[in-house]
Amino acid sequence: PTRTVLMRLLTHNMLINPMKKFEGAYPLKLIPKKITKEEVKYNPLFVVHLLPKLNYPALLYAASTVGLKDLPKELPKKIDPTEHDELLKMLHHVLLEVHVEEGLLVCPKSEREFPIKQGIPNMRLNEDEV
Repeated sequence: PTRTVLMRLLTHNMLINPMKKFEGAYPLKLIPKKITKEEVKYNPLFVVHLLPKLNYPALLYAASTVGLKDLPKELPKKIDPTEHDELLKMLHHVLLEVHVEEGLLVCPKSEREFPIKQGIPNMRLNEDEV
């Protein structure tokens, strides 16, 4: 059986407006219209490995748009998998198990909308935007 891969909040954390003149426009506003949750095997070391690559304030914002407001406002400076297991489980859930199936990504500077359909963000530009 083929599994559909839907846009995770981890993906949102990495996306930017592809238009060169709006390079610094980050994070994209997230307007979710359909959210799904799918359990993924928990791997605390994988989550710890992801953390330095994340923009945590952008993740807090994205989590709040899908109704998840339990994350701490700041992360501890050093995260130990044995000491911070509950925090890592929350981050795992937010980053990997929450999927945006339908919605919009909106550039905060240009207000250009990028649709999310069937879990795939369409970041293609029109010819006049390249």
